[in-house]
Amino acid sequence: MPEGHLTHRHAREQHADLGGRVVRAAGPQGRFDAGPYDGRALRSVEALGKHLLYHFDGAPAVHVHLGMRGIFLRYPDPGTPPRAGTRLRLATDDVAYDLIAPSTCEQLDADGVAALRASLGPDPLRDDAPEEEAVRRLRAFRGPVGAAVLDQKVWAGVGNAWRAELLFLTGLHPGARDLDAATAGRLWEAARTYMALGRDAGQVVSDPAAPDERWVYKREHCRRCGAAVLTWQLASRTAYACPVDQPG
Repeated sequence: MPEGHLTHRHAREQHADLGGRVVRAAGPQGRFDAGPYDGRALRSVEALGKHLLYHFDGAPAVHVHLGMRGIFLRYPDPGTPPRAGTRLRLATDDVAYDLIAPSTCEQLDADGVAALRASLGPDPLRDDAPEEEAVRRLRAFRGPVGAAVLDQKVWAGVGNAWRAELLFLTGLHPGARDLDAATAGRLWEAARTYMALGRDAGQVVSDPAAPDERWVYKREHCRRCGAAVLTWQLASRTAYACPVDQPG
């Protein structure tokens, strides 16, 4: 599932191509009614954690969640026919985007958008995300930090790869509990810093000196010290930790 850094990258790229322009909208697959959006101006494309919101003039927002299999295809020639299974196509005279196999593609009125916002915690990649609230939610979570950061009601946009790498970078074991405010703040700042690098690079970047490498995520041995990486199930996902750099 794409994590928040890729959602924000999609929003930035699509807004650059489509934002402020009248778009042609279609639902080739037949599972989404694109009629209300065809010929309307797309004001903005907004990322909220792992969610995307397309804001049009005079129409409900379009809410997209890519889920496990969803992808976007970009065509510099908007005359390229959409692939089979395209849920939504948005195009101008210069470019087309096809959305394929999302878990969610739906219309949301103002109340629906408000409910979505209310369901999510602070997003480390949004400038309007309050650190104080992020720290409060993390510390209030009744469970280990490795479960907290995957809970989108606590922080929006963090997935399993970022969980593994951010906890390593801050020296926290995924099973740690009862974080103090300073430690929670360090984790939040790491999320803001490294996820922004990942957004710009289009991949998880936890070491700017070696952007294609990971410290512990899906590794047999810690890249820093060489210790065997520990793995177990936590919050229904595989957790990774170095027993030396992240003592339990």
